[in-house]
Amino acid sequence: MPVYPSFSGAKIALLCDAGLLIYQRDDIPTIPWPGLWDLPGGGREGDETPEQCALRETLEEFGLTIDPACIVWAKVYPGQGMGGLDTWFFVAQVPSGTFSQIVFGDEGQRWQVTTAQAFLNLQDAILPLQQRLEEFLQNESNGFRAPMAQ
Repeated sequence: MPVYPSFSGAKIALLCDAGLLIYQRDDIPTIPWPGLWDLPGGGREGDETPEQCALRETLEEFGLTIDPACIVWAKVYPGQGMGGLDTWFFVAQVPSGTFSQIVFGDEGQRWQVTTAQAFLNLQDAILPLQQRLEEFLQNESNGFRAPMAQ
Protein backbone atom coordinates (compact mmCIF):
# COMPACT_ATOMS: atom_id res chain seq x y z
CA MET A 1 0.00 0.00 0.00
CA PRO A 2 1.35 3.46 -0.85
CA VAL A 3 2.43 5.71 1.98
CA TYR A 4 0.76 9.12 1.95
CA PRO A 5 2.37 12.20 3.39
CA SER A 6 0.33 14.12 5.91
CA PHE A 7 -2.96 15.46 4.60
CA SER A 8 -5.87 17.03 6.43
CA GLY A 9 -8.80 15.39 4.67
CA ALA A 10 -10.61 14.44 1.50
CA LYS A 11 -13.81 15.36 -0.35
CA ILE A 12 -15.65 13.36 -2.98
CA ALA A 13 -18.12 14.37 -5.68
CA LEU A 14 -20.59 11.53 -6.12
CA LEU A 15 -22.17 11.49 -9.57
CA CYS A 16 -25.12 9.23 -10.29
CA ASP A 17 -26.74 9.43 -13.71
CA ALA A 18 -27.20 13.20 -14.12
CA GLY A 19 -27.17 13.92 -10.38
CA LEU A 20 -24.63 15.19 -7.86
CA LEU A 21 -25.07 14.61 -4.12
CA ILE A 22 -24.65 17.76 -2.00
CA TYR A 23 -25.58 18.77 1.53
CA GLN A 24 -25.97 22.00 3.45
CA ARG A 25 -23.55 22.33 6.35
CA ASP A 26 -24.78 23.09 9.84
CA ASP A 27 -25.11 26.81 10.54
CA ILE A 28 -22.69 26.84 13.47
CA PRO A 29 -20.32 29.83 13.48
CA THR A 30 -17.42 27.80 14.94
CA ILE A 31 -17.17 25.34 12.01
CA PRO A 32 -15.62 26.06 8.62
CA TRP A 33 -18.08 27.28 5.99
CA PRO A 34 -21.22 27.33 8.18
CA GLY A 35 -24.48 26.97 6.26
CA LEU A 36 -22.83 26.50 2.86
CA TRP A 37 -23.51 23.68 0.40
CA ASP A 38 -20.82 21.02 0.55
CA LEU A 39 -19.78 17.62 -0.81
CA PRO A 40 -19.25 14.44 1.22
CA GLY A 41 -15.93 14.13 2.99
CA GLY A 42 -14.00 15.42 5.93
CA GLY A 43 -10.94 15.08 8.08
CA ARG A 44 -8.43 12.27 8.11
CA GLU A 45 -8.50 9.77 10.95
CA GLY A 46 -5.41 7.82 11.98
CA ASP A 47 -3.24 6.61 9.13
CA GLU A 48 -6.02 6.13 6.57
CA THR A 49 -5.32 6.87 2.93
CA PRO A 50 -7.04 9.78 1.17
CA GLU A 51 -9.41 7.34 -0.56
CA GLN A 52 -10.25 5.59 2.71
CA CYS A 53 -10.92 8.98 4.30
CA ALA A 54 -13.37 10.07 1.59
CA LEU A 55 -15.18 6.72 1.55
CA ARG A 56 -15.43 6.52 5.36
CA GLU A 57 -16.84 10.04 5.54
CA THR A 58 -19.40 9.17 2.84
CA LEU A 59 -20.51 6.17 4.88
CA GLU A 60 -20.75 8.24 8.08
CA GLU A 61 -22.56 11.17 6.49
CA PHE A 62 -24.88 9.37 4.05
CA GLY A 63 -24.86 5.68 4.95
CA LEU A 64 -23.44 4.87 1.52
CA THR A 65 -20.75 2.28 0.96
CA ILE A 66 -19.01 3.27 -2.25
CA ASP A 67 -16.91 0.77 -4.18
CA PRO A 68 -13.42 2.28 -4.63
CA ALA A 69 -13.59 1.12 -8.26
CA CYS A 70 -16.23 3.85 -8.81
CA ILE A 71 -13.61 6.56 -8.31
CA VAL A 72 -12.78 8.01 -11.71
CA TRP A 73 -10.61 10.98 -10.74
CA ALA A 74 -8.33 12.01 -7.90
CA LYS A 75 -6.20 15.05 -7.28
CA VAL A 76 -4.29 16.43 -4.33
CA TYR A 77 -4.34 20.15 -3.59
CA PRO A 78 -1.31 21.38 -1.67
CA GLY A 79 -1.59 23.53 1.40
CA GLN A 80 -5.36 23.82 1.36
CA GLY A 81 -6.27 22.17 4.65
CA MET A 82 -5.94 22.95 8.30
CA GLY A 83 -2.36 23.72 9.23
CA GLY A 84 -1.42 24.06 5.57
CA LEU A 85 -1.75 20.31 4.96
CA ASP A 86 -2.78 18.89 1.61
CA THR A 87 -6.38 17.99 0.82
CA TRP A 88 -7.62 15.44 -1.69
CA PHE A 89 -10.52 15.66 -4.11
CA PHE A 90 -12.13 12.61 -5.69
CA VAL A 91 -14.89 12.12 -8.23
CA ALA A 92 -16.86 8.87 -8.28
CA GLN A 93 -19.42 7.66 -10.80
CA VAL A 94 -21.77 5.51 -8.73
CA PRO A 95 -24.40 3.05 -10.01
CA SER A 96 -27.99 4.09 -10.71
CA GLY A 97 -30.12 3.88 -7.60
CA THR A 98 -27.29 4.63 -5.19
CA PHE A 99 -28.86 7.87 -3.94
CA SER A 100 -32.10 6.05 -3.06
CA GLN A 101 -30.10 4.24 -0.35
CA ILE A 102 -29.09 7.41 1.53
CA VAL A 103 -29.47 7.44 5.29
CA PHE A 104 -28.57 11.00 6.26
CA GLY A 105 -26.31 11.21 9.31
CA ASP A 106 -26.21 13.85 12.01
CA GLU A 107 -23.96 16.34 10.22
CA GLY A 108 -25.60 19.00 8.10
CA GLN A 109 -29.05 20.49 7.78
CA ARG A 110 -30.28 18.69 4.68
CA TRP A 111 -29.15 16.99 1.51
CA GLN A 112 -30.26 17.03 -2.09
CA VAL A 113 -29.39 15.72 -5.51
CA THR A 114 -28.75 18.42 -8.07
CA THR A 115 -26.82 18.70 -11.31
CA ALA A 116 -23.12 19.45 -11.33
CA GLN A 117 -23.82 22.69 -13.20
CA ALA A 118 -26.42 23.78 -10.64
CA PHE A 119 -23.86 23.19 -7.86
CA LEU A 120 -21.31 25.27 -9.76
CA ASN A 121 -23.86 28.10 -10.02
CA LEU A 122 -24.76 28.19 -6.32
CA GLN A 123 -23.80 31.41 -4.56
CA ASP A 124 -23.82 29.68 -1.16
CA ALA A 125 -21.53 26.72 -1.85
CA ILE A 126 -17.90 26.16 -0.88
CA LEU A 127 -15.95 27.90 -3.64
CA PRO A 128 -12.83 25.66 -3.63
CA LEU A 129 -15.04 22.60 -4.11
CA GLN A 130 -16.90 24.28 -6.95
CA GLN A 131 -13.54 25.09 -8.56
CA ARG A 132 -12.31 21.51 -8.17
CA LEU A 133 -15.46 20.02 -9.64
CA GLU A 134 -15.28 22.49 -12.52
CA GLU A 135 -11.66 21.46 -13.16
CA PHE A 136 -12.74 17.81 -13.36
CA LEU A 137 -15.63 18.63 -15.70
CA GLN A 138 -13.39 20.67 -17.99
CA ASN A 139 -10.89 17.82 -18.15
CA GLU A 140 -13.68 15.35 -18.90
CA SER A 141 -15.06 17.52 -21.71
CA ASN A 142 -11.62 17.53 -23.30
CA GLY A 143 -11.47 13.75 -23.13
CA PHE A 144 -8.73 13.88 -20.51
CA ARG A 145 -8.79 11.64 -17.45
CA ALA A 146 -6.31 12.37 -14.74
CA PRO A 147 -4.49 9.29 -13.49
CA MET A 148 -5.64 7.73 -10.26
CA ALA A 149 -3.66 8.59 -7.15
CA GLN A 150 -0.84 6.12 -6.52
